[in-house]
Amino acid sequence: MEHPTIDPMLAKLTPAIPDPDRVDGGVLYEPKWDGFRGIVYFDGTDVEIGSRGSKLLTRYFPELVEMFIAQLTAPCILDGEIVVRSGKPGAERLDWEALGQRIHPAASRIMKLAVETPASFVAFDLLSLDGTSLLDVPFGERRAALEKLLAAARAPLHLTQTTRDVAVATRWLAEFEGAGLDGVVTKPLTAPYGQGKRVMFKTKHDRTADAVLLGYRVHKSGAGVGSLLLGLYNADGELQNVGGASAFSDARRLELVDELAPLVRRDSAGDIVRGETERSRFSGSKDMTFVALEPTRVVEVKYDQMEGSRFRHTVQFFRWRPDRDARSCTFDQLERPIAYDLGDALV
Repeated sequence: MEHPTIDPMLAKLTPAIPDPDRVDGGVLYEPKWDGFRGIVYFDGTDVEIGSRGSKLLTRYFPELVEMFIAQLTAPCILDGEIVVRSGKPGAERLDWEALGQRIHPAASRIMKLAVETPASFVAFDLLSLDGTSLLDVPFGERRAALEKLLAAARAPLHLTQTTRDVAVATRWLAEFEGAGLDGVVTKPLTAPYGQGKRVMFKTKHDRTADAVLLGYRVHKSGAGVGSLLLGLYNADGELQNVGGASAFSDARRLELVDELAPLVRRDSAGDIVRGETERSRFSGSKDMTFVALEPTRVVEVKYDQMEGSRFRHTVQFFRWRPDRDARSCTFDQLERPIAYDLGDALV
């Protein structure tokens, strides 16, 4: 199947939802879906699904391929998000862990999961229709064409909700997180599709938490601290790994080695104690070992949301908290989103 390769349009992070009056031509707000970005190429007969990194996802979602062939009425290129839903009706949410498990090398496993944890596709842009590129067409017109194309769409194919009302978008930011969504996206109505460019705006939750420093990984260059490992005490009083913080400058990475040296754990022979974090299908051959530290130092970090008992994304170092006792760093401090049914976010 021959088709043009689309580099997905991206979004720049903003601390607040943009005011529509400050954007020439107006904006449209959408929920920010937390799944796999998917560019769907349909030539009228066959389907391919590309990812943000140009990796083909087609083989991992056979149920979506069948759905696109059955529902799409014209050759087109769609931009959207692949998600997996879980939970009982009335209490559904996006399931990132189940979605991640869909990327598996065994075809038999893929077919099994396609039945047990079927994926959905939420469309939010139309990049080509009947062989005609829409990349240079203003987003408002692309959205109108997308609505017409998907007028009869049914689950698991969905057309994302939109609003021009900033008050509604603000409510979405507060409510939809409870269903596992990731924030709100703002799209200028007059903007063409900027491949690989940050044309859109995304607004996500910004929270802080105090965590215990468990150790550090050496930077891939071999010099300095690459990332800090973080922990929180659970209800049973056990210190649990919850993720890591990274993105330090070259100078700061080297400074941290000296700064943390007094905390490095050593065995009876005086050798540095090292541990290894749990591997996932995404870690590949990556070195998962770390230098273990005495769990006495507290660090305040910025995070956006939790996925189960871990930070959903790598968090940002904010500051040391010498005033905090490590035992006080528990899961109870974390802000939990109000429960919200995914079914109310999908249309």
